[in-house]
Amino acid sequence: MNNKSPKPIKGYWSNGRFVKPEEIALEEVGPPSKTQLKAEADEKQALGEALLTLRADLMARLDLPEKLLDALAQARRITNFEGRRRQMQFIGKLMRPLDAEPIRAAINEQLNGSADLTLALHLAEQWRDKLIASDDALGDWLTEYPDTDSQQLRALIRQVRKDAKPEKPESAGEAPRHGKSYREIFQLVRQAMGKDSEA
Repeated sequence: MNNKSPKPIKGYWSNGRFVKPEEIALEEVGPPSKTQLKAEADEKQALGEALLTLRADLMARLDLPEKLLDALAQARRITNFEGRRRQMQFIGKLMRPLDAEPIRAAINEQLNGSADLTLALHLAEQWRDKLIASDDALGDWLTEYPDTDSQQLRALIRQVRKDAKPEKPESAGEAPRHGKSYREIFQLVRQAMGKDSEA
């Protein structure tokens, strides 16, 4: 026979109902603590600092309040350490009511590049490699991107093919070196694809 008395359940009686600790915790969520508020304010200030270096196209997409944009423009002009510190605090204050998520996403996009940009770069690389490998690819390219300077592209392809033939045999496992023309084809392809996506 087990003589151990059952463990007392923590909690208290309130208005004829027994309230458990987990219910107390839920009731006590209330307003955020000073520490939480300070952490949020610091994060908003750090995001404000990052906004100073954000590209114009990403900044425009955020649709930030005029007052904040003015404060950011002023902060860029301030060279005095103390003045800049105060201005950044002001920017942090202006940012408190804003949703931080779109701002974080824009900063992240600038740091890591968007998925669209990564895809565009891969497509441009594929086109460049196809153009170098096959004459048929040039016809396909000109059909899809008729505004391309075909003479320039043909000359670059010829040059890359010429550069690809090594003057001295390469040692095993050594990758072929790519010259300026190789990079120029990539740039030309990227620009043509960029114009097409803007159209």
